[in-house]
Amino acid sequence: MDADIKRRAETGYFIGVMSGTSMDAVDACIVDFSTRPPQVVAHYSAPLDDLRDELRALALGAPVLTHGDAIDYLGQLDIRMARRISECVNTLVQQSGLSRHEMIAVGCHGQTIRHRPSQAHPFTLQIGDPNTIAELTGIAVIADFRRRDMAAGGQGAPLVPLAHQALFADAPPTAPLIAVNLGGICNVTIITPDAPLLGFDTGPANTLMDAWIGAQLNQPFDANGAWAKTGVTDTALLNRLMAAPYFHAQPPKSTGIEAFNLTWLHALAADDLARLAPEHVQATLVALTARTLASAIAPWLSPSQGARIILAGGGARNGHLVDAITQAVRAISPHSTPETSDHLAIDPQCVECAAFAWLARQFLRGLAGNAPSVTGARGARILGGFYPA
Repeated sequence: MDADIKRRAETGYFIGVMSGTSMDAVDACIVDFSTRPPQVVAHYSAPLDDLRDELRALALGAPVLTHGDAIDYLGQLDIRMARRISECVNTLVQQSGLSRHEMIAVGCHGQTIRHRPSQAHPFTLQIGDPNTIAELTGIAVIADFRRRDMAAGGQGAPLVPLAHQALFADAPPTAPLIAVNLGGICNVTIITPDAPLLGFDTGPANTLMDAWIGAQLNQPFDANGAWAKTGVTDTALLNRLMAAPYFHAQPPKSTGIEAFNLTWLHALAADDLARLAPEHVQATLVALTARTLASAIAPWLSPSQGARIILAGGGARNGHLVDAITQAVRAISPHSTPETSDHLAIDPQCVECAAFAWLARQFLRGLAGNAPSVTGARGARILGGFYPA
């Protein structure tokens, strides 16, 4: 590896790229690490409208042999995803007014197709070939972040807690600081004054709501929760869903859309789905996200002291979901008020991609990117692989 790139990694611009479990877009941002805390200086989002159905089918194990050999299909989608990521990165740099030569590296998560941390032979698979991205952008790429943590006995997720600490908690907090990412899956980072860093997936955030409105109204998502607002939470359905074992498992734990999807919903609650109007199901899925999040962070919430709760991800733009989370949190801790990351001058859509810019920088500096207290790995590990420009 070029010694100059390691020297430049101490300060300067990194690009972070993320495509989450909602599979609606590739988000990319440029992060300036010469400031403290780091600053997001540009952001661009490239829709995945033409790839979303194929990505979801592959992720959920739907038959793909109508497209030919399954391995050929996966290989071609790997390259198509890499080209879309490259287009996103190139547009981001062009619109930023900066030069690609000013970029130290791209930290690319890729698109998760399968995440199986609890099997006899645990694995996680992300696509979006980093060789292609390096070739088409002319910028070095750091990628494949999750598998080293999993090889060390960890869950391979969440990987963003250390980055959340760098972005949100430049000084040690005097009260609990809880960073919440509302993507397809909801994950939390818990930073407290006198305890190890914690983080885990609480369960679904947007994935079930998106899937339900897609099946019922052929819409990709429920904008601002408008459809859910027309429904009423059904207590029987909510209680049935909240009884699922994952919600009662202790961290470290991680999950994905292969666990929480419409097949899971129908298997658990077919009778409820048959008797309820679809908007009532949608309202109940909002309540499921809010209640399982609040329940998961309850040990760090106090009735007498407020915790700082920062919401990020696409779900932070759903006002109805934010209201439901606020209500669920305040039922436990009246002085705690969730706020979006906008209050810290970071667009909620940028937080997770900024985390992968941070992970790329950690790699080049020879520093660990995982937190064993979060993932359950045997120790701290340098995450990722290097793909030169």
